[in-house]
Amino acid sequence: MKVLANDGVSKSGIDALEKAGYEVITTKVAQEQLVNFINEHKISVLLVRSATTARKELIDACPTLKVIGRGGVGMDNIDVTYAREKGLKVINTPAASSSSVAELVFAHLFGGVRFLYDANRNMPLDGDTRFKDLKKNYAQGAELRGKTIGIIGFGRIGREVAKIALGCGMKVIASDNYVGEADITLDFYDGQKVTLKIKTEPVSELIQHSDFITLHVPAQKEYVIGEAEIAKMKDGAAIINAARGGVIDEVALVKALDSGKLSFAGLDTFEEEPTPAMKVLMNHRISLTPHIGAATNEAQDRIGTELASQIVEILG
Repeated sequence: MKVLANDGVSKSGIDALEKAGYEVITTKVAQEQLVNFINEHKISVLLVRSATTARKELIDACPTLKVIGRGGVGMDNIDVTYAREKGLKVINTPAASSSSVAELVFAHLFGGVRFLYDANRNMPLDGDTRFKDLKKNYAQGAELRGKTIGIIGFGRIGREVAKIALGCGMKVIASDNYVGEADITLDFYDGQKVTLKIKTEPVSELIQHSDFITLHVPAQKEYVIGEAEIAKMKDGAAIINAARGGVIDEVALVKALDSGKLSFAGLDTFEEEPTPAMKVLMNHRISLTPHIGAATNEAQDRIGTELASQIVEILG
């Protein structure tokens, strides 16, 4: 059987599939040519990430498809319910990239409290002529230790964020519509473990108590953080979004950053992705990354091997 990894797949995933007898095709096929390619080559498995969509029209037009796999967590680029109604298996890898996303959250946080998002812009321009001025500008940094982080969405990624936060000496509070409390286990290099219980609370309470807020929720019809929520936050708080574009009102965010209500923001996802608003991209208080939360070598290896094992289990 043939597998089309249209948005790529790790070598470890290819090796595992080929070992099980599958032919893996990694040709990048344009969306408008995808149906013809799948039918011509009798593709049984379509693997995508965020670039390729698998909608009703494609599902109806490709009778050879048996499995659609998403390398990652969210499956909003796949008509999941319809595909399953038509007898296809739809799989993803929700756990594979959790640690990578959590570490990116802290890359933004550590960079934010020490102004790296701005210093890295200005040092190349003025570091040789205004070194002392820049040193003074960035001299009012803060530590994460002892601060409170509010985690909105306490699934796999949110819990990985909590582990790092606890390791940094932060107080962790969380909010989740489906989770009342969760045990967070810290595993140390020498085999020792420490387990802490984190109880969740409503977003309306969390935003009032948090020094830093990070979102880990699926795509939403309405903003999770809008103008009203920002108004209730602590003065000088900061927001990180490595979840989905559209969960934060970016107009309200920029306004709050410009007024000084918020100290900084870190964005890995954007409302208008893949063409983020210029006001967001140019704001000197925003730390920016181009949706790379899961883009580590380790995560991609885990994603590839996890997809392969699921495919082999489903199709034999």
